[in-house]
Amino acid sequence: AKQSGGRGQYGHVVISMEPNEVGEGYAFESQIVGGVIPREYIPSVEKGIGEALESGVIAGYPMVDIKATLTYGSYHDVDSSEMAFKIAGSMAAKEAARKASPVILEPIMQVEVVTPESYLGDVIGDLNSRRGRVQGTEQRSSGQTITAQVPLAEMFGYATDLRSRTQGRATYSMEFN
Repeated sequence: AKQSGGRGQYGHVVISMEPNEVGEGYAFESQIVGGVIPREYIPSVEKGIGEALESGVIAGYPMVDIKATLTYGSYHDVDSSEMAFKIAGSMAAKEAARKASPVILEPIMQVEVVTPESYLGDVIGDLNSRRGRVQGTEQRSSGQTITAQVPLAEMFGYATDLRSRTQGRATYSMEFN
């Protein structure tokens, strides 16, 4: 094979990807032995994988809680560079992610409702109808406090519904969980 126009770009990596523990974020491990990829190129592979995870493969949403392991690869004395291995890492991560059949996670909100006791059953029933998971209730001087986790998509219009259900006597707060 002949090449003209200067140096090419060559970087070859083999990675495996698996779920990481929930909340752990992105983790990278290199199992390269025997110099199949020079040590100075390995951080570039890690960076390429990280950037690919940030932009995801479904609608550009980031992929979370992923562990990537660099298992094998190869390089060329002249045509390999840090940029070539960064690109190779990114391409390998996107290909692996597509093969893994990823899903988009639904945003879940932590909701706290303070209501007079006489409306407790109605409010809990409404949260359940919104696919909420009630975590507990607690008696306070201001009334009954209900804590629940509810999908964000189900919370639209909740303020109006809560006012109607409780004659304006209940309040709520929510934050991303």
